[in-house]
Formats: sequence, C-alpha cells, structure tokens
Amino acid sequence: MSERPLDLGWMRIFTEVARRGSLTAAAASLRLTQPAVSYQIRRLEDELSVALIRRKHRGIELTAEGQRLFEVASRSVDAIDLVAGQLRKTDERQTIRLHTDYAFSSLWLIPRMHGFRVLNPDINIQIVATQDPLGQGKHDSDVMVIFGTKQDAGEGAVLLLSEKVTPVCAPALLADKSAPASIAEFSRRKLIHLENNSHTHWYDWADYLTQLGVERAPEHSGGDISFNNYAMVVQASICEQGFALGWAGLIDPLLEAGVLVTAGPSLDAPNRGYWLMRPKSKDVTVGKLTEWLIGERH
Repeated sequence: MSERPLDLGWMRIFTEVARRGSLTAAAASLRLTQPAVSYQIRRLEDELSVALIRRKHRGIELTAEGQRLFEVASRSVDAIDLVAGQLRKTDERQTIRLHTDYAFSSLWLIPRMHGFRVLNPDINIQIVATQDPLGQGKHDSDVMVIFGTKQDAGEGAVLLLSEKVTPVCAPALLADKSAPASIAEFSRRKLIHLENNSHTHWYDWADYLTQLGVERAPEHSGGDISFNNYAMVVQASICEQGFALGWAGLIDPLLEAGVLVTAGPSLDAPNRGYWLMRPKSKDVTVGKLTEWLIGERH
C-alpha cells in the first residue's frame, strides 16, 4: 500500500457519498457527474487497497473499513478547510494560468471548472483567453490548450477535443420549413461566419460546402454576418440570425437543451482540434490540472 498522504479531494467526495448513502445524490450535491464520483471512490479504494463501499440496488453502504475512515474523515474535512483558510493567505497560493482561446474557455472549460475546484479547492486558477494563445508569453508552470494539429501542439501533446462540425440553427428557423433539403440549399441561406486571422486552419463554410461538392454563387452571400469570436457566432445563431457551423464538444449542451438544432450532415478532421500542450513544469499542482483536463476529454 502507498504511504503517500491521501488527497483531500478524495476525502471530501468519500465523506459526501457516505453521508448521503448514494453516489448519485453525492454527485448532485458536489455538482459532479455520477461516473466522476464513482471513479474517484475507486481511486481512493485502489490507493488504500481495501473496499470502502458496497454498491446496492438503491444507493451504497459502507464496509467496516469504510465506516472507520468515515468516522475520522467526516470530522476532519471541515476542520482542515477551516485551518487551511486561516493559515494560507490568498496571495501566497500558487496561481496556475491556463491559456486557451475564447471558444474553448467559454463553451468547454468554464462549465466544467466546478469539478476541478471541488477536487482542488486550494489551487487558484487564472484562465487567460485570447485568439492567439501561442502568441502569449508564459511561465514554465503555465498550462496551454490550443486549437490546431499535433504538429502545432508539439511532442507529448494530448488531444482533448477533435474537430467535428455540423450546421446548426435556432429551432425557429426550421419551424415553418424543413431543414435544407440538400447541401446546395445551404449556399442560398443566410450564413454566420467565424473570421480567421491566424495561421491556424479550421473548417469554415467555404470548406464545408467545397468538401461536400457545392460551390456558392457570389449573389447568395448577401446578408451573411461574420464575427471574430466563436461565442458570438453561437449567440447569433441562438438569436435566429442564420445557420452556423457548430463544433462538437462546444455546443453539445445547447443541442441537448434544444436551444440549437442540427440542420445538416457533419464533417470531421480527427487529427485537428484542441490539444493540451505538455507543460514544462513538473509541479504537482500543474500535474493535477493537466490530469484533470485529460480526464474530462471525450
């Protein structure tokens, strides 16, 4: 058995599971997914080389070893947080900067960040969003997620989200008529574009139509609208301004909620997407953030 100190995040999750008697209820309380909670409990059990819970048809029950751990952990977690807050000043904590672009930060990263903060409440994160993350100066401890190819990201990079685009629009645009009957019909609709002023290539409407064998006549481009920020592209699509290309992994929650709907076939570039570059620092806190990012990938 490892003699390393147990992670406080594991203790917090284990205590919540034990108190509520349910992985699902604990996940809801912690604002995590049930599989994520189950995974962390398994990691804790592997670390201790002992079973802590028994999974029942409805909920869980503690083993004898789990009960022993819970009696200590339930008294200690809150006390540890309180003492840590008193002893550690905010400006003395290490702040990890995570550089990425606006689309990834607003649509993928921020909705998931609560999960990391639950597991690592004492790590300060500064998200630095820019259209050109590679152009920003950074320290060895900074973490960087960029859009591009593996060659762009460098040796050791990990693909977090591959590129796959699908035409999307607000449901109201299809309320009185069906989705475009053919790809050619898209060339005659109002399209929302994402401008690209960087060296990095991604799918745009011209690529999409060309790869599916359609050439858009110049007279059909009147009334289009363009933005230099993908979050604005998504917002314009929600506001019924036209058809946009939706990136899988970024707009999934909007599709699941019915705020946007798909309106055409998908196109993918499996070797292109969002890559986690290998950090130069071997710092433990940097490792926790990169490990968490890799665990959240599709």
